Amino acid sequence: MVGNNTVASLFYYSLLIICAAAWHADASQADRLREFIRSRRNSPSEAADKGTFEVANIGHSVASSLLSTSSYSDSEQSALKAADKITALPGQPDGGVDFDQYAGYVTVDEKNGRALFYYLVEAPQDASAKPLLLWLNGGPGCSSLGYGAMQELGPFRVNSDNKTLSRNKAAWNNVANVIFLESPAGVGFSYSNTSSDYGLSGDRRTAADAYLFLANWLERFPEYKSRPFYISGESYAGHYVPELAATILTQNSYNSRTAINLRGILVGNPLLDSYMNLKGAVAYYWSHGLMSDEVFDNITRHCKYDSSDGVACSGALEAVDPGQIDPYNVYAPICVDAANGAYYPTGYLPGYDPCSDYYTYSYLNDPAVQNAFHARTTSWNLNWTDAPISMVPTVAGLIEKKLPVWIFRSEDMFNNTREDSRLPLSEELVIWFRLPRLIEH
Repeated sequence: MVGNNTVASLFYYSLLIICAAAWHADASQADRLREFIRSRRNSPSEAADKGTFEVANIGHSVASSLLSTSSYSDSEQSALKAADKITALPGQPDGGVDFDQYAGYVTVDEKNGRALFYYLVEAPQDASAKPLLLWLNGGPGCSSLGYGAMQELGPFRVNSDNKTLSRNKAAWNNVANVIFLESPAGVGFSYSNTSSDYGLSGDRRTAADAYLFLANWLERFPEYKSRPFYISGESYAGHYVPELAATILTQNSYNSRTAINLRGILVGNPLLDSYMNLKGAVAYYWSHGLMSDEVFDNITRHCKYDSSDGVACSGALEAVDPGQIDPYNVYAPICVDAANGAYYPTGYLPGYDPCSDYYTYSYLNDPAVQNAFHARTTSWNLNWTDAPISMVPTVAGLIEKKLPVWIFRSEDMFNNTREDSRLPLSEELVIWFRLPRLIEH
């Protein structure tokens, strides 16, 4: 049994995340989220504006029929696991690494040929005694491999030569076995053989597919079935994480054979409520000198932060122009594109390189790297079909079911506000340098 100290260590390591740009270097995770929210504000739809999340009707019989595990014997599952093992990644530090890593695909829809890509990094020490954690990046539409694994909490960082890797001392696999999942199909290396799937992505199907991935993946890695399991993510994963948790709890009540040992969720800088998120972002911009009093007053005059907001509110918001800053840390240096196609950081911040998205983009597009990850390439488009305005009812439902929920925030200027939670606090909020004392308590 894994104690609370191990779980607390996971939360402590969240201190050390610096959110960077996606390996699709043309758009950062913040860009994706802003684009998504702007599209919903300008072209609202009944499906996208549902007030609450509804677990997809997978059902116990349907789930059982979809689980591809039924078609594989134990020996075949072992063979699939062996095939997924990564011998070494190109540019790995000399001397190898002291942990096992796996990557590959799990089919979640046999009929349409929809499969999700994962990357598992096990703990260097006592992996068999450590919990399992699933990491999901946001967007919607951002890569958990290019973001989470290679720039945030994974074991490696891509160096500025675009070819070699260095170890990340703050990697979360020091305290847990971590799966990075590319979700939904069409993101990163995940794919579908049915092109129309890419235009049907939404919260409900994303949660259902992630659940089916986990149920099937645990058959390939049965040693993790009884481990404490946690789900974590950031940004739009403020939707993904609680929605997947709700789906797991619902499916656990249907089928004990595929029950997943979910122990808690933790989400960083989450989008939990679209209106309150926007209200908090406006307040953050103004309080940090990123907009004038005149612009702030005009927004306050025209925006109520609810469904009644119209053209006047949109016009007021369009006047916001924070300029050339890092959206994840307004105090950090930025990466500048030179006229000759080169790029360079405007300053130095220990442990953070604002140009890392370019290094990662180049590295992950190397055919040798893709081969080492057992990946196939694909393309996709963003057309989100359903996304509830607020995750607050879903999160409240998880808390009512006694599932631990941890929400942490930093200097992300777009998802930094307490306003989006609107939930009663069971403990006093603490700032990060006091966190070790809280963990000890």
